[in-house]
Amino acid sequence: MNAEILTDLLELEDMSSEWAENGRLAVELFAGSEKRRFDAILMDMRMPVMDGLGATEAIRKLDRPDARTIPIIALTGNAFEEDVKQCLQAGMDAHLSKPVDIEKLKDTLRRLLAARS
Repeated sequence: MNAEILTDLLELEDMSSEWAENGRLAVELFAGSEKRRFDAILMDMRMPVMDGLGATEAIRKLDRPDARTIPIIALTGNAFEEDVKQCLQAGMDAHLSKPVDIEKLKDTLRRLLAARS
């Protein structure tokens, strides 16, 4: 349900998205895509099969240059300092708490995408 709401919010901002129902599928989706197909990854922390930390680590280890540079943003209800630290250590670029503030998400995306250019 959260993914559907976020998808709708992104569409209102003229952004498209693709959704993976678990971390393993997120890794496979990115790994099977052509370079620069995705501008960023919004990573839920609590997913079945593989959580967001494991999925991020797997993406960062892929043998393709954009795997190390694509912005990955954690989306989680876990907002403790330790949670933020774990996300950054796994290779994420930012941490946003749920419920997602769309303005904060847009600002974070702008900042990370500008740094990537």
